[in-house]
Amino acid sequence: MTEQLKYLFEQWSGENLVSTTPLPQSGSYRQYFRMISANHQAIGVFNPDSSENHAFITFTQHFLKHNLKVPHLYEYDIEKNVYLIEDLGNETIFSFITKNRTGKEFPNKIKEHYKTALTELIRFQIDAFEELDLSVCYPRSSFDKQSMLWDLHYFKYYFLKLTQTPFDEQKIEDDFTTLIDFLLSTNIDFFMYRDFQSRNIMLKNDELYFIDYQGGRKGALQYDVASLLYDAKADIPQQIRDELLEHYLLTLNQKIKVDSDDFKNFYNGYVLIRILQAIGAYGFRGIHEKKAHFLKSIPYAVNNIEYLLSNNLLPHGLNELNSALNHILKNTSLRKFESIEDSEKLTVSINSFSYKSSIPVDLSGNGGGFVFDCRSLHNPGRYDEFKMLTGKDEAVIEFLNKQSDVNEFLTDITSIIERAINNYTQRGFSHLMINFGCTGGQHRSVFCAERLAEYLDKFFDANVILQHTELEKKDMLK
Repeated sequence: MTEQLKYLFEQWSGENLVSTTPLPQSGSYRQYFRMISANHQAIGVFNPDSSENHAFITFTQHFLKHNLKVPHLYEYDIEKNVYLIEDLGNETIFSFITKNRTGKEFPNKIKEHYKTALTELIRFQIDAFEELDLSVCYPRSSFDKQSMLWDLHYFKYYFLKLTQTPFDEQKIEDDFTTLIDFLLSTNIDFFMYRDFQSRNIMLKNDELYFIDYQGGRKGALQYDVASLLYDAKADIPQQIRDELLEHYLLTLNQKIKVDSDDFKNFYNGYVLIRILQAIGAYGFRGIHEKKAHFLKSIPYAVNNIEYLLSNNLLPHGLNELNSALNHILKNTSLRKFESIEDSEKLTVSINSFSYKSSIPVDLSGNGGGFVFDCRSLHNPGRYDEFKMLTGKDEAVIEFLNKQSDVNEFLTDITSIIERAINNYTQRGFSHLMINFGCTGGQHRSVFCAERLAEYLDKFFDANVILQHTELEKKDMLK
């Protein structure tokens, strides 16, 4: 791959390649390299998906003809899946936000960049749609029913199932159909950029440039606006979102006449499907592939879901989807990434669970940790006076404290965990997961998790996060 890029670069530049620096990958399997010779510089791209490459090259050539600010295409070899594009630097709108924002404030300079981006988006959506070759769109030529189902199934399998969110399979499929029918009842005869978000907008010499449009296809105007304004970690305040949406609609009406109320009615539906697609990606890249960057986006996406639900902005008739989303809001472990994101301390996640269900999913990206089986301990659940209580109730605590096997069990575990914490801290690790399981996840596992959490809080400088899986499930069903 690198030899092919080297040959392409030297053929284009007429100079020997001096340095090749790999750039970080994001949400795709494309690989990027900054390539430099004595007088030339470019970004070399390798992408094994030839259809996606064909779409990118065709779109780039078309957009440049319309004077849109996309990277210049220097050279390409379709058969070898490599191409060279203009180096636009390292600063994105997202990195600009990170550097220039304090807390929840949203400085005017950032807001002005967003207004410019939305104005340019209209040129992509309408001007560049004319004479665009839709036959190269990948994987489909329009954001149709099949495309939407792929996104919704992405959300179902890689988020709902991986986070063990309860839902009725048939009912949620029926809701997906209802949502799709609603979304497709608006005008979809525009160019849909598909991934119009803050990391795909570059800043160079205070001008905006646009990248990663190879997934573009025919679709509704609302989708790309939703992608930008509900970009999870950009965390745009709702008042600013509303202001930017009004700017977009005002600018759009200078080009084509659009009923603002009708636009907003469908807009909320497209906000929903975009959030579901994004959180499905966070589940796949974060929970499944263990990539921390995507895990850290989950709390922000959950906040966006909460806004939609609390303001009754979901389209009508989505009862099962609504129920699943409310379960997501009640899943406290999904929000805890926000509190540990910038901490230099070791985070110790302690969980109780029932073996009738399954071992809790490790959302830290580490792939799991200790699992201790409490089923050999004396079970208070066998006694009528304890059946309706939990390991957090005083009567159960008193009962288990009197059991010698329980105290020996915890003494052994504490010794193991102490050594692990000391080792993890010395090696600079960020997360340790500890699970206690019993038959029902109600008495012994809860008691042991509580005892260990108290001990670590007292004797170790660590972020201790305690979760009782079965107890929280019961709370969610109330």
